Amino acid sequence: MTATVTTPAPAAPQQRVISHWDPEDTAFWESTGRRVARRNLIFSIFAEHLGFSVWTLWSVVVVALPPALFAYSVNQKFWLVALPNLIGSIMRIPYTFAVTRFGGRTWTMISALLLLIPVSGMIYAVTARPAYWVVLTIAATAGLGGGNFASSMTNISFFFPERKKGTALGLNAAGGNLGISVMQLVVPIALSFGLVYGGVMWLPLILAAGIFAYAFMNNLAVARSPLRAQFATVKRAHTWIMSFLYIGTFGSFLGYSAAFPLVLKLQFPNAPVAHLGAATITLAFAGPLVGSIARPFGGWLSDKVGGARVTATCFVLMGLGSYGVVTAAGSKNLALFLASFGVLFTAAGAGNGSTYRMIPAIFAAKSPDAATAKRESAATLGIAGAVGAFGGFYLPRAISDSIAATGGIGTAFTWFTVLYAVCLAVTWWCYLRRRVLVTVAPSLAHASV
Repeated sequence: MTATVTTPAPAAPQQRVISHWDPEDTAFWESTGRRVARRNLIFSIFAEHLGFSVWTLWSVVVVALPPALFAYSVNQKFWLVALPNLIGSIMRIPYTFAVTRFGGRTWTMISALLLLIPVSGMIYAVTARPAYWVVLTIAATAGLGGGNFASSMTNISFFFPERKKGTALGLNAAGGNLGISVMQLVVPIALSFGLVYGGVMWLPLILAAGIFAYAFMNNLAVARSPLRAQFATVKRAHTWIMSFLYIGTFGSFLGYSAAFPLVLKLQFPNAPVAHLGAATITLAFAGPLVGSIARPFGGWLSDKVGGARVTATCFVLMGLGSYGVVTAAGSKNLALFLASFGVLFTAAGAGNGSTYRMIPAIFAAKSPDAATAKRESAATLGIAGAVGAFGGFYLPRAISDSIAATGGIGTAFTWFTVLYAVCLAVTWWCYLRRRVLVTVAPSLAHASV
């Protein structure tokens, strides 16, 4: 009697580690890959969403702190807003390489549960009211939430085929970015019941994210690679060019998201607010909301017309938005102020999607083989995310320094305009010049960049 050997289907849902993964194979993608990739994307978005919420939690808490109990200066408040962004940018480097070391499923579970540290610290800070340096240290731990983005984007980049990455990475990032807007909308409601509830509300959600990652996500064997091979990307000029451009897009989105509630309160203390019971809700949540919605659109549009073209357009719009903020602040025109910030958030959000779409396309064209391209583009996604997030620290500190030096925000936004002009020039020189498109990288001339 002849024994029948049955080969198990690759990428079965119950597999914790998937040994075979080839999304570029159309048959594999249609039969198995798409379903598994979507499931991992959904729970990655949920964990990353919470990461962004916790990362920027202090942007709302700072505004709600009673002056009688927390007698902080404007500069001290901006430090509480900015420092988590600096720590988050630093954490993105180890978080990126953690995926290739431990696996996407395993690290999503660990990184989600690490969010218990900053949330518990925030609860302690508002109840015990320790010295300012202790509160600042606790706020810094919120940076752990910033690392989640890098590991999530690195992980998801392995699941989807090249033709789908722009949309997939855009959705993944947008779902995370929305955490800022949702947090700025719902946390004031929680704070109306007491400062402690701004932290307590996240505890069950964080636990759920860890459980969901354990139960429903997968590790990909193809994502495992030696650190030496991944670090090869630091030698690539495009790694640092794209990291710089990401300061202009994501750094701006993050910095404005963190600073906008405080800037709005300082510049327009009588700005209209909505009252929901005892909660006072400002317009601050709307900025991150439109920026988050614009991010997948930027990725989708880049798939159609080219990431560099979309990125360049975004920098033009951001320059105009910065000029509008300077004009509005000088004339105390609230409508122009909000409209200008709307342009900034929308363009920065779309630019986030377009720059991240450029990275895998660039490495696909420049790398000697597909495996190297995927490995180095995944590492660059993390490095660019880390460097770009530094803008989330720089922008609030620049605004604070501008207020201290001149009494207003005009100087800071004038320099931001200069930054966007430089980013536009770099984008054109490196990726849009005819010489680059035609003679250096002809395969990038259409929609891939």
